[in-house]
Amino acid sequence: MCIGIPMQVLALEPGHALCEGRGERRRVRTALIGEPRIGDWLLVFLDSAQERISPERAAEVNATLDLLAAAQNGGSARLDAAFALPSQLSAADLSALTGATPITETTP
Repeated sequence: MCIGIPMQVLALEPGHALCEGRGERRRVRTALIGEPRIGDWLLVFLDSAQERISPERAAEVNATLDLLAAAQNGGSARLDAAFALPSQLSAADLSALTGATPITETTP
C-alpha cells in the first residue's frame, strides 16, 4: 500500500522541488503536476508529487496519518480528527458524500 504524504514546497529546481512534511525533507519529482510555487502543498507518493492540495486538505491528511500512527502504536486514547470519519457519519451523510441516492433512516 502506498500512502500519500502532504509536503510543502521550500525550494525549486527544474523538474523537482525540495519539500518538507511530517518531520522530513525530500527532493520530490514534479513532472506530474507541472511547476509548483514555493509554499504550495503537494501530496507526495514515493518521492513523486501526484497532486497539489489545499492547506486544509494537507491538515486532514496529516490528522489521518496521526490517527493511523497512534493506532499502530497501540494508542487507546481518543484523538480528535480535524474532520468526520466515515464511520461516524449517518447513512444519509454517507449517501451525500458518495453521490448515491439518499437513504432515509427509519426507526424500528
